[in-house]
Amino acid sequence: MSSPDGPATPRHIAIIMDGNGRWAESRGLSRHEGHRAGVENIRRVVEAAVDAGVRYLTLYAFSTENWARPEGEVSGLLEILGEVLIHETPLLHEQGVQIRHLGSLDELPPHLQQGVNVALGLTHGNDRLVLSVAYNYGGRAEILRAVRRMLAEGLAPEEVTEERFGSYLYTAGLPDPDMIVRTAGEMRLSNYLIWQAAYAEYWSTPAYWPDFGAEHLRQAILDYGRRKRKFGGLLQEE
Repeated sequence: MSSPDGPATPRHIAIIMDGNGRWAESRGLSRHEGHRAGVENIRRVVEAAVDAGVRYLTLYAFSTENWARPEGEVSGLLEILGEVLIHETPLLHEQGVQIRHLGSLDELPPHLQQGVNVALGLTHGNDRLVLSVAYNYGGRAEILRAVRRMLAEGLAPEEVTEERFGSYLYTAGLPDPDMIVRTAGEMRLSNYLIWQAAYAEYWSTPAYWPDFGAEHLRQAILDYGRRKRKFGGLLQEE
């Protein structure tokens, strides 16, 4: 965990990529085209994060609640995931990016499960940036999964500490996010990293995700650097 003053650059930024559909509708395009534009923007933001010195970047790509969207939109999102795994994984690997998946693979088609596992295995040893993609992820489902696993293993109550609990989460081995960024002007967490974000700084921008670029990320990091993180304590000058 960072010191109360915190580093100038957050080590771990988690982003809720919101506004793809609204971006498309504002341009007379289909929502599917908006999602494609959002995916294309990921590479630019990854490059900007690396340039800024961010070590961990986590993106909220598809929630457990997103299955309730129209069937055509869900099918389109799954199709895009397949294309991204094929085309983007080699490029990210060349750039030294390690890919991690947060969420359940069980509901995904077998070929996508295989594609995700191939991407994880190929990039496992990279350390320039850890890019975690939350796909079929929900914070409450993650917590329930952790509790069930601990119960199944017969842990005694006194053995359940915050550190032990964290080791049962999808994010095991990752530092908690220092900052949560949300695009499209929304101010809610939407079931995203609800355990891990307990002391994260929040930053929201009205920009839709496809328009979110290096300058927005720079502004978020500058704002983060001006904040005083107390983690429930008091600063010395207080």
